[in-house]
Amino acid sequence: MKLAAESFSFSRFVPPAAQDSGLIEQASDLAMLRAWYGFMTARTTIALAMLLLQGTLFALGQKPPTWVLMLCAGYFTCTLLVRLIARPKLPANSLDPIWLLTIGVDVVVFSSLHFFQSGTINYTPLLGVPVLLAAVLGSRLMALGTASLITLLLLGDTWWLANVSATESATRYMQTGLTGFGYLLVAFLVNQLAARLASEEQVALRSQQAARLQTQVNELVIEALSDGILVVDAGGMSRAANPAARLLLGSGANGREQLSLAAQAGWQPLLELALHTFARESAQVADITLRQQGKNARRIRVRTRMTETHGIKSESLCVMFMHDLREMEARLRTEKMAAMGRMSAAVAHEIRNPLAAITQANALLDEDLQDGTHKQLTLMIQQNAQRLSRIVDEVLDIARVPAPGRTSPPSLVLDETVASICQDWAAQAPQERKVSVAMGTLGLPVDFDTDHLRRVLVNLLDNALRYVSGAPNSIQVSTRLSASRQSSLQVWSDGPPMEQSVEQHLFEPFFSSESRSSGLGLYICRELCERHRATIGYQRAPRTAASGAVLGNEFFVNFRPPKLAAGTDKDSPGLLLI
Repeated sequence: MKLAAESFSFSRFVPPAAQDSGLIEQASDLAMLRAWYGFMTARTTIALAMLLLQGTLFALGQKPPTWVLMLCAGYFTCTLLVRLIARPKLPANSLDPIWLLTIGVDVVVFSSLHFFQSGTINYTPLLGVPVLLAAVLGSRLMALGTASLITLLLLGDTWWLANVSATESATRYMQTGLTGFGYLLVAFLVNQLAARLASEEQVALRSQQAARLQTQVNELVIEALSDGILVVDAGGMSRAANPAARLLLGSGANGREQLSLAAQAGWQPLLELALHTFARESAQVADITLRQQGKNARRIRVRTRMTETHGIKSESLCVMFMHDLREMEARLRTEKMAAMGRMSAAVAHEIRNPLAAITQANALLDEDLQDGTHKQLTLMIQQNAQRLSRIVDEVLDIARVPAPGRTSPPSLVLDETVASICQDWAAQAPQERKVSVAMGTLGLPVDFDTDHLRRVLVNLLDNALRYVSGAPNSIQVSTRLSASRQSSLQVWSDGPPMEQSVEQHLFEPFFSSESRSSGLGLYICRELCERHRATIGYQRAPRTAASGAVLGNEFFVNFRPPKLAAGTDKDSPGLLLI
């Protein structure tokens, strides 16, 4: 039965101080409902038992008075109707109809049965029901008033019996007085206990509300943190994970399912650190790398803490605080770029002018030289001048790349463009540059500038050419389409694996494992991809080459997921529009 909150006009379970809080008021209403319907059920049960008792006596031939049967039947009907229909609205005074239907009716019925009782049935204990009802759900005055009224009725009955019979009345008066005193004592004690329970309940409800609000604040703070927070048990199952932690693990920021650190091979370092924390029972700090297929390797710093629940070791949890080290690296890159931006424009132009003069003078000198040794020296000058020119161009390219404006981004057909770029690249040196191409995006467009994609792909192909074995299919270029309609580009080569120190700084500016490289090639590729909201990464991946399955180096570019045009079918690739 759903009851409105305004129906509770009088109850110790809804004190005025608690009405300011919706949570406390709602919980108090529920407590009042439980007590009310408990008493109403008890009254109905007692009425049914009385009716069955009188019916049994009638069936056995004792034939109780008809008015007793009618009184019991009427009482049962009244209690049942109150139980099913009446609202739990306790009276503030004795004239309230609910009072007449509950405590008043009980007093009248039980007193009548007691006054005009027949046989050996004693109805006096039933008078305790209205006393308890008034003591638990009513005020102290109502409880003591009900007990006093019943005591007066019992004394009146004793006085009447003493007048109509010649038996000793002193004992009857003493028994009645003790019974009345017992009712008064029960009414006072039960009312005090009910008031104490109500007070304790209010304290508990307020504490519960404060704890719930604090929990909500903590959840909001944890969800807004940029650092990942992951809580795992001794079995490696997550108990809680904020969106930042789920992003670091690659499971999606909006997921709510439990994560098992043993489910993916890339999460093994986290699982090992958690198990090490449980084994040592102390905080741990470690820098680990999370690797996932088709995604960039993430380097994170993890700090672990242990929690104890009531001192039970089996319930201990490991709280892992995960910080993405790429943010620190991004700050360093920003500082490098800021320094380079301040000097690049002036220095690059200052270098380019004398460099052009050196190149021109070297060319004129080479025309007049006949000695092979001297020509070798001019060739060295020419090569190093060209290298300096490339470095200047790359430095200027970083500042020259325009940021995308508010207009529609450029688009291209990925398969067609990649195939054309690979063909042009291989045509420059057909004997050395052999590349295998496999297209798989079904001719779908992507958001990317054609010239920028050419620079990215040529750079990746040049890097792959430096370390390949030269066997057939040693360089492979492919495009793929994921289940979410996201296009990607892969450049694979069968070169040896990179050192860990090289891989960590692969896309940083001015970092290179070769002495004759500027270290800006992959950095420019990453900048171009980020300007078009694409991502570039590296991983070790197996491919089928001439000698079978070979584990090689793969650079991949994941383009921005396309948008569906209004009214198109998302299951039809040909209808995808940018």
